[in-house]
Amino acid sequence: MTKALDHLILPVNNREESLEFYTKILGLSYVGECEPFSVIRVTEDCVIQLAPWGTPGGGHFAFAMDREEFDDVFQRIKDAGLEYGDAFDSVGNMKGPGEAEGARGPTQSLYCFDPNRHLIEFAYYER
Repeated sequence: MTKALDHLILPVNNREESLEFYTKILGLSYVGECEPFSVIRVTEDCVIQLAPWGTPGGGHFAFAMDREEFDDVFQRIKDAGLEYGDAFDSVGNMKGPGEAEGARGPTQSLYCFDPNRHLIEFAYYER
């Protein structure tokens, strides 16, 4: 049997700010409402359900993409004036991308915080 991540329930403090971040910055698609969740599509087979339950943050989510999409996301981060960094522990150093390790090996990664203080990693594989 093949296993895959189907969906993730992500607690958020402000649903609208979170929707804007994940759709306008990351470029994910808003699917709609399925109370109490706002649903955004990551891939054909995986969605994130934003849950308005509040959170202190602290989650870490890494999104792999091709280089062109990475460059687009990086530009949107800069255009939005968001702090970013080249490592998980250096958001705000305004450097990047940096080297990291992903599920399929080495990546070029960039890190920022979403509006809920979840650490978001954007990455691409060079191979």
